[in-house]
Amino acid sequence: MPSLIDLRRRIRAVKSTQQITKAMKMIAASRLKRAQDRVVAARPFSQRMQAVLQGLVSRVDQTTHPLLRVPESEVDRPLVIIVTADRGLCGSFNSNVIKAAGQFILARPSGAQVSLALVGRKGRDFYRRRGYDVRYEVAGILQRLTFADAAAIANSAMDDFTSGAVTSVHLVYNEFKSVMSQRLVVEQVLPIPRLEEASAADTQLDYLYEPSAQGIFDELLPRHVQMQVYRALLESNAAFFAAQMTAMDAATRNSTEMIESLTLYMNKVRQAAITREIIEVVSGASAT
Repeated sequence: MPSLIDLRRRIRAVKSTQQITKAMKMIAASRLKRAQDRVVAARPFSQRMQAVLQGLVSRVDQTTHPLLRVPESEVDRPLVIIVTADRGLCGSFNSNVIKAAGQFILARPSGAQVSLALVGRKGRDFYRRRGYDVRYEVAGILQRLTFADAAAIANSAMDDFTSGAVTSVHLVYNEFKSVMSQRLVVEQVLPIPRLEEASAADTQLDYLYEPSAQGIFDELLPRHVQMQVYRALLESNAAFFAAQMTAMDAATRNSTEMIESLTLYMNKVRQAAITREIIEVVSGASAT
């Protein structure tokens, strides 16, 4: 049976941990609001740009622009951009992304040469020790995320794709749905997906390009890829703060229950000690 001193020390330790988890929950909640506002502001532009460009590229030949061209290669060489967090204490946020990326890699055809681009320290630390071909890695940008950070990642991926080093580019990240839930997303970025089925009204449409289709695609397609990467980073950042807030709230509630349980047990131990001392006093008095 533990002594009263040990129980008091353990209760003090749990209370100290509870103060930390409560503070982390409040910090995550304050940062979540700002991250959520940025996601909500970026979604309409990103989704509309994606819909328009998919409609446009479905009506042009894939040789119109290098980012539309499907590489003719017998070897599958995908580049997977895996977006994790820089920190932990966020439940299964990072492990879910790593697991989804692992399933995607295992699902590739036999002989595929998978390359990785790692965003976030957790993903970097995990894959660095497992012998994967890591083309580039970025850490520490999610706390102060800017469009320039996303553009640098997207530009590196586009350079690898246009040079033929990789045959496709995919994103794996957590999409922010609500404070309580995040959705794992695995989506293709390059080559830019085409609409497989077009309606009868869409097939009758014809576009006039001014100044030219080549000039428009040269300007819009790289910006589209940059925007998709930027939105994925924003989604992941907001999802991280939501997961961290949820995890710290659960930890705070669990610590409260633990403190109550330890306090009750400590009171029982103290009562047992008092009872034992009374019995010893009464026994000694009776003996005399």
